[in-house]
Amino acid sequence: MEQSDARLRSQAPNLEFPSGCNRQIYSTGGRTGFEHGGRHATNRRDEAAVSDGSAHAKQPGAEWGQVGDRHCSDRRGDRTADGLFAAIDLGTNNCRLMIAARTAAGFSVLDSYSRMVRLGEGLQKSGELTDEAMGRTIEAVRACAVRIEKRRPVLIRAVATEACRRAANGRAFIDRIRHETGVAIDIISSREEAELAVESCASLLLQARGGQGETAASPAANRGLLLDIGGGSTEIAWVRLDPERRIHEVIGYVSIPAGVITLSEKFSRRRPGVYRAMVSYVRKYLENFEAVHRIRGELQRGNVRMVGTSGTVTTLACLDLDLARYTRWAVDGHYLDRQASQKAISRLHRMGISGMRAHPCIGPERAAYVMPGCAIFDAVQSMWPGGVIVADRGLRDGMLIRMMKGAAQANMRRDGPHRAASADASATSGRETLFSI
Repeated sequence: MEQSDARLRSQAPNLEFPSGCNRQIYSTGGRTGFEHGGRHATNRRDEAAVSDGSAHAKQPGAEWGQVGDRHCSDRRGDRTADGLFAAIDLGTNNCRLMIAARTAAGFSVLDSYSRMVRLGEGLQKSGELTDEAMGRTIEAVRACAVRIEKRRPVLIRAVATEACRRAANGRAFIDRIRHETGVAIDIISSREEAELAVESCASLLLQARGGQGETAASPAANRGLLLDIGGGSTEIAWVRLDPERRIHEVIGYVSIPAGVITLSEKFSRRRPGVYRAMVSYVRKYLENFEAVHRIRGELQRGNVRMVGTSGTVTTLACLDLDLARYTRWAVDGHYLDRQASQKAISRLHRMGISGMRAHPCIGPERAAYVMPGCAIFDAVQSMWPGGVIVADRGLRDGMLIRMMKGAAQANMRRDGPHRAASADASATSGRETLFSI
């Protein structure tokens, strides 16, 4: 690890490890940065230890979060260049928080938190969120509120995805969260979920090929295919890329009603052939998307860059790299070719559930959801075979990038380019943790 630290320090000589950082470093398109733990967060109860400290949580009626399209926590007036930003992603399987400061080159992650809450547990059968799952989630959101209160960001965005979209009591639960924790959460559409995932991975989609693990350099692709395997659904986005202008546009997306939790519950009985049945079930949802966008033809012409973001994909990368423990800087940006991914999946089949529980990059909490995730990955690969760039990034990253871009544009309109740039340089001096936006 020290050799890896030294190599990365040579790329960013002013880099300093912030207090409390677990020294996990990740690469983002040629830049470096810190995280207190990625979305994978294996074998850790939280991304960074924290007391829930519910006595310090926001009292009911004092709200944080997002109402409609307005960021409603603006503690320091309308100047956000010198403030912090916070994003909460309440998914079907995990509750995640990230707090960051905007820098001249991207953003600096100051705090990060993740807890497996299994909010969507039982949803496949009952159509509702269970009391146990809601209780676990309330505690996780309360822990996020404690961290937010300590950092006092100027803008906050909190979103919920498939479990709350699908559950009959999803809206009532969001209202309960606001009442009990003060965190206002917006249930977003599957399209916005896909767009946020693309935003978080844009630097990987747009970078020149021939990078980390890729066999040969070639011209940058002008199409991107992004796969985001969630707990309750899987989002796939078809993206138009302009590498020269560094811009991207989602031109098609599909939300498949199959994630690692929903698929594990639908195919709960362990019997021969169940894995192939899961692959077939997911694949049928891809056929119409292929018929409309003809992605296979673009793949055959070498015109597509594929990026995968999920705990499933990062697990496959861990096995390909033969990591003794999860290391984000090694996984994020890793190129996983078709042969390597199939070898990793075969290894998981041989490992079995007991082997996965004991594996340091999987652990007992995630073991039951690994093979359903692999079945989704296999279904996508059977339709669109090819190498995949692994991304340990998610909706939090996408929300932060959007908030920071919006803040920069607002400052530019108000102050003009010279004063806004000066304010940014002053605000970010001493913070060297970078994430490209």
